[in-house]
Amino acid sequence: MTQQIELSGVNKYYGAYHALKNIDLSIRKGMFVALVGPSGCGKSTLLRSLAGLESISGGDLVIAGQRMNDVPPRKRDLAMVFQSYALYPHMTVEQNLTYSLRIKGIKKAEARKAAEEVAAITGLSDLLHRYPRELSGGQRQRVAMSRAIIRHPKAFLFDEPLSNLDAALRVHMRKEIRALHDRLGATSVYVTHDQVEAMTMADHVVVMRSGVIEQQGRPLELYDRPANRFVAGFIGSPAMNFIPARTSSDGRSLVLDLAGSNAVELERSLPPERELLVGIRPEHLVFATPGMPGFDVPVAAIESTGAMTYVTTATAPEIVVVLNGRVTIAAGETVRLTFDQSNLHVFDAKTEQRIEPSA
Repeated sequence: MTQQIELSGVNKYYGAYHALKNIDLSIRKGMFVALVGPSGCGKSTLLRSLAGLESISGGDLVIAGQRMNDVPPRKRDLAMVFQSYALYPHMTVEQNLTYSLRIKGIKKAEARKAAEEVAAITGLSDLLHRYPRELSGGQRQRVAMSRAIIRHPKAFLFDEPLSNLDAALRVHMRKEIRALHDRLGATSVYVTHDQVEAMTMADHVVVMRSGVIEQQGRPLELYDRPANRFVAGFIGSPAMNFIPARTSSDGRSLVLDLAGSNAVELERSLPPERELLVGIRPEHLVFATPGMPGFDVPVAAIESTGAMTYVTTATAPEIVVVLNGRVTIAAGETVRLTFDQSNLHVFDAKTEQRIEPSA
């Protein structure tokens, strides 16, 4: 498929501060890409660099086959949807939608027809004559998206567009945004700090930290095979459990650094006598039945939502277990946990990079 956006060796400096470090990223036409990471990781800087709101310090930025390094924002043909909506308060919904067309000299009747067509797509047909102050947060977000759609840009850039909405509306709006993306066959780049948004909306997730792309790929690839401890801990909710461990002299067993005897025989070998971090997702831990291998831990807290039960252990580090349904145990009891070794993630204790077991 055609590459709509390509970044090669892109760097961004603010004085001595290195905000983006050798960014390589290719986005195919029609792809929905999420840039995700903690505050200050560079995701918004990268989005603003695409839009031309920030100038890059090095590397190449290509959009639809054209090098854009020094092209001003208005000539990049990209539409940005901001967290704050950025609507004109003195204009009606229709006037907000048609503003970009009118300044291009498009006739009033043609602009109005375009606004009506876009409003029909985004569910705003009955709101065209209202002002932003008369709209709910979700309706304002629809107006902001509609104003982007009406321009038929080369790509849509979303800068944390749902962060001002309540939890229920966020869930609803992320479905709407993804549905609109699919309906329009658009290319979208979406910045969020919420990894659940990234996982549920995107075709391709880019995980960033300190101006570097730590890993990128399909959402479930990042979930199943995180490249390092940072990605493993960032992707997935609740976060992955990490337990210090060391391998035996033959690499065929793990000794978990928890109170009590917690040696785990391995189905596949690991480097011998190696200090490791063992990662196990909360949903991959279960209670062991009598006679099953596992490790014993005291229970510190139990939280039930009805459908799910969250068990937290009184260990250092603490371990979180997510179970379907309800359990009859109480805080203070000791339980035996086990897991399928296919769900075990192993990282070097020093480099924090993933280690693959061998047969």
